[in-house]
Amino acid sequence: MNSRFLGHPRNLAYPSELINERVPFLPLSIEQSELAAMITPNADMPRAPSGLRHPFSLDDHDAYRIWRARKLAATEMPEAITVNNPGELGDTERQALLKTCQTRNFALFRVGSPPRDIDQALRAFGRHIGLLDLDQNLCAEDSGVTAITVKATETDHTYIPYTNRPLGWHTDGYYNAGDHQVRAWLLYCARPASEGGANELLDHEIAYIRIRDENPDWIRALMAPDAFTIPSNTEHGEEIRPDHAGPVFSVSASDGSLHMRYSARQRNVIWKDDALTREAASFLLDLFKRGDDHIFRYKLQSGEGVISNNILHRRDGFRDEASSDAKRLIYRARYYQRLPLPREY
Repeated sequence: MNSRFLGHPRNLAYPSELINERVPFLPLSIEQSELAAMITPNADMPRAPSGLRHPFSLDDHDAYRIWRARKLAATEMPEAITVNNPGELGDTERQALLKTCQTRNFALFRVGSPPRDIDQALRAFGRHIGLLDLDQNLCAEDSGVTAITVKATETDHTYIPYTNRPLGWHTDGYYNAGDHQVRAWLLYCARPASEGGANELLDHEIAYIRIRDENPDWIRALMAPDAFTIPSNTEHGEEIRPDHAGPVFSVSASDGSLHMRYSARQRNVIWKDDALTREAASFLLDLFKRGDDHIFRYKLQSGEGVISNNILHRRDGFRDEASSDAKRLIYRARYYQRLPLPREY
């Protein structure tokens, strides 16, 4: 294991051997071969014809049990995949990245030779792996790639990513409108902080499992179209984004994949005011505090990065060197489509 993998945050709340006992064995009501066709060997969601049952249906205990067991079996931090040149991604490299993401919804990569033009190389990297539509967020460059470092953003508000403060658990673009949800993102480290700045990563499908195992009605509540609202954002006296309400969990009608829209922030978010939604939100916060054996902690070094299907993640606070050319510098690109499956692109 790479020495920069900082280990799982301590977790005794959900040891895998106990989790596997929490959902009782249910006799299969459909053929194993049907389930195998619905669920890929690496536990990815099926691209099944309309009408077939799938693990995100709360009425389909059989499909859920099999999919769940496969998801929980992947407990080790994946090894970083070496990418010789992100601007000219080879097929072997691409398939290795996509195969890892198929199982875990994220992959680590390490660039053999850091590119001179990082912005251009990362945009090409995204295209080569099948990500085409960049999210043009408020603080992004014209290219859509964002340089995340401690800086003034020329906005009315202080945006935490551009400070050295800790950044809480979230998925990217949770404030976007429903038709512009961020489905995938990549991070690339040009320079790490001199102290701190590690990330924690949690596959959102694992969060779904933890919630559903505890109380399936919480999943129903979090799938409500008004479960989670982000208030409008105003800059220089002008509303640049209206209120956006939507579900926390949703299932794509096109490919059956699970999407999560979430922020653990306690200010400027509005949870639906009903008991089940409040209980589910509280459970998630408790899960993050307790830790989980599927939360991975890692500090990116120069030339390393993460690509993901918009999984849950957070960042430690950090300290920079005084010199401006030694400050922590992370590049980020966010996309409106999910990573393709291996051999699809």
